[in-house]
Amino acid sequence: MKKRSDLMIKGFERAPHRSLLRADGFTDWEMERPIIGIANSFNEIIPGHIHLDKIVEAVKAGIYAAGGTPVVFNTIGVCDGIAMNHQGMKYSLPSRELIADSIEIMATSHPFDGLVLLASCDKIIPGMLIGAVRLNIPSIFLSGGPMLPGRINNKDMGLDKVFEAVGKLNSGKIDEKELYNYECSACPGAGSCSGMFTANTMSNLAEALGIALPMNGSIPAVFAERVWLAKETGKKIVELVKRDIKPRDIMTKEAFYNAIAVDMALGGSTNTALHIPAIAYYTDVDLTLLDFDKLTDKVPHLTTIAPAGPHHIIDLYYAGGVPAILSELAKSKLIDTSQMTVYGKKMGDMLKEIGARIKDESVIRPIDKPVHKTGGLAVLRGNLAPDGAIVKQAAVSEKMLKHSGPARIFESEEDAVEAIMGGKIKRGDVIVIRYEGPKGGPGMREMLSPTSAVAGMGLDEDVALITDGRFSGATRGASIGHVSPEAAARGPIAALKEGDIIEIDIPNKKLNVRLGENEIKERLKSIGEFKPKIDYGYLARYAKFVSSADKGAVFPK
Repeated sequence: MKKRSDLMIKGFERAPHRSLLRADGFTDWEMERPIIGIANSFNEIIPGHIHLDKIVEAVKAGIYAAGGTPVVFNTIGVCDGIAMNHQGMKYSLPSRELIADSIEIMATSHPFDGLVLLASCDKIIPGMLIGAVRLNIPSIFLSGGPMLPGRINNKDMGLDKVFEAVGKLNSGKIDEKELYNYECSACPGAGSCSGMFTANTMSNLAEALGIALPMNGSIPAVFAERVWLAKETGKKIVELVKRDIKPRDIMTKEAFYNAIAVDMALGGSTNTALHIPAIAYYTDVDLTLLDFDKLTDKVPHLTTIAPAGPHHIIDLYYAGGVPAILSELAKSKLIDTSQMTVYGKKMGDMLKEIGARIKDESVIRPIDKPVHKTGGLAVLRGNLAPDGAIVKQAAVSEKMLKHSGPARIFESEEDAVEAIMGGKIKRGDVIVIRYEGPKGGPGMREMLSPTSAVAGMGLDEDVALITDGRFSGATRGASIGHVSPEAAARGPIAALKEGDIIEIDIPNKKLNVRLGENEIKERLKSIGEFKPKIDYGYLARYAKFVSSADKGAVFPK
């Protein structure tokens, strides 16, 4: 079998290259095997990644058992929760492109025959998948798995409740001792935060895309089955190399639609509306935020996983995971089961072989008894968001599905949080946070602090929040993000003034300001030239090239 790694190993002229590999400890027989790169995002700051040094050993064992030679290298990773609500969050989304670049560099400089992509959290997963589709060599993604939920007052809980507890403390609903109890109880150990937040949404959608093995997104990080899956992943990548099955053979337009369909059924994070179009863009598949709109009415919402309900990812695992959801959606022909997967078989054949089915109908509802008849996400459009905006409608109070109120304008997340905590936001208000988009931020910060403060202070059924930035997957309430075009690109959101009446109609997918078209144009003309908030380093370069959110916040190819 001709191998990609022959570029660095075969022939007498490669003697110096082999000499260096021998210095690493490689033997003749190891260099004759397929060489599999393992992109490991292990570090000692992210709970979802703290255990990946152990998981990677299981991957290596599987590769060796299947006749391959594993080689581990590392990528960076940002913990969104720790980076939240300060300058560090500006670097989170931009790290996605940097991670993709690092994988492209490593796997081209050292031409591996295949790749295992090992990560658990938000931007790191799509960054790795972007790197894989750029290279288009046999690849498979493996998550480190979700965290177990914490427990307080005899109820399961996750990190989202700690953010909300801060708002409760501020409004006098709890004291500092109770907040400390939340702080110490929410995150019991290794894994990506326990609800259907962005990290776990992406890990589960990787299965629907076909680029990860069944149950990848829901087996808890601390279960032995996670180690079994890691070994199986190591074995499967060698099989993919031998069969020459590449990411672009798997991640087709139909596979992306499968992922969006599962996203709707799960009620996943709004951040998928950034990451799915971005991965598609780098795969040369034409997909934007508006493609989500095509599926929101067709695909029912089948789960009630935090923050949209009482369950956590461990409940999804016991209920049958993504395979059960895929099988259920297939009954109504809402997914394309003919798509290839890293399992080595087409989606439909894989689901039959593993016996995919719902094991707990209180967690995953049957297709004819959904939680909601429409998908968990909704794309809104109107004169305030001509290119679209996104909301997790599954986590919005029925009272707030339709709302109109005066705009309260803030030019940064910090200013908005200060106003919320200071009691300056009144029931009925619509908080507008602008210049937080990909260019305007720069970096499109994820904003869990303002939404959690609103919820913690008991205003989530009376106050809406819209932004050209984005929200954490842990967000609940009428929180509308990704308003496009963003303010920095002179989108209509830049024209808003304090007190303008904003009209939100989620069932009819509308987001408007009560202003005429000419008034909006005249206001935009009077706005001066946008000056980046940061004009040095990586973020300055990022702001220069990044697209709007509706296209996934991507760079020109």
